[in-house]
Amino acid sequence: MSSLKSVVEVFYQKCLTVNTTTNPTEVLENLLADDFLSKNAAGEKPKKSLIGQIGMFWKIMPDMKWEIQETIEQGNQIVVRSLFSASPRGNFKGVECDGTKSFKTMAIDIHTIENGQIKQVYHCEEWETAIEQLKK
Repeated sequence: MSSLKSVVEVFYQKCLTVNTTTNPTEVLENLLADDFLSKNAAGEKPKKSLIGQIGMFWKIMPDMKWEIQETIEQGNQIVVRSLFSASPRGNFKGVECDGTKSFKTMAIDIHTIENGQIKQVYHCEEWETAIEQLKK
């Protein structure tokens, strides 16, 4: 297994996937570079904002699970196609949820790794697909 793949596996297994063995904030503090940026069509988030968002996700989606389906490496970048699922509780992207309905959808992320840390990630999640599943 490449060192790039092992870095992103920690991100998906110990930070994005809710579990009882890790503290995502502690893991992310070490895993993300100090000048980390999360980028998508809506803009950019620094390290602190992403850590807060993931913490909030753990609270409203206590069964959230991310599964890597495919990785492609080039230089210091790794592209990850993943499936993620959860049964949200509370207001989730404008939909009131009580944890009885779940979604499963896809994400594609491009991670740049420097010095064993994630420096930036471009990401695209199919949130619309998740919302449609929760409305059924």
